[in-house]
Amino acid sequence: MTGRTTRPDPGGAPPAYPEREPDRTGGDDAPRPDDGPQAAPGPDGAVGPGGRAAARGGDRAQYGVCAFLALVGGLVVADALRTGHAISPADPVGPKPVPILLGALLLVVAGVYAFDVARGGRGEPEAGEDVDLTTPIDWRTVLLLIGAFLVNAVLIDRLGWVISGTLLFWGSAFALGNRHHVRNLLIAVALSLVTFYTFAIGLGVSLPAGVLQGIL
Repeated sequence: MTGRTTRPDPGGAPPAYPEREPDRTGGDDAPRPDDGPQAAPGPDGAVGPGGRAAARGGDRAQYGVCAFLALVGGLVVADALRTGHAISPADPVGPKPVPILLGALLLVVAGVYAFDVARGGRGEPEAGEDVDLTTPIDWRTVLLLIGAFLVNAVLIDRLGWVISGTLLFWGSAFALGNRHHVRNLLIAVALSLVTFYTFAIGLGVSLPAGVLQGIL
């Protein structure tokens, strides 16, 4: 019977073992030596004759990002070149060099990005965020946040930034679910005062003082 080991006859020839086909580690789907060249997977994971060429050709959306960066860089450089030579003792460099440098860097980034996409570079999908796309939008929170910003926009000229900013910060914390009202109110007042004096002293921009004019 084939496939079973037989004992050799005394003084006879050694038993003949059946030839076994070498094992294939990849199962039935593994490529065989006589199957010919295998098709490479395309950008979407599908295997086809043009998969490798499509992967090296890049994605049109990524080329769109490259074109957008190049357009923005070109506009920044063109706008900077039209700027007059306003040089003063306080600013000997003038307003041209910085935007020209930024525009040139945008053009360089667009070129390097396009070269990488053409060579088959692809961005990895974001896997760090645990977001359930099936969860409905919390419209209550969204509407409360919008209301806090609208209240700040309406009252900032009448009551001043310190009061309207306090309402903005406190209302945002309330909309996001924080119910420590007294602590949030103290933090909101502190943030409003800090931003008011930061703009006034550090940047030279006076925010509306409103009813607190002459006190602050």
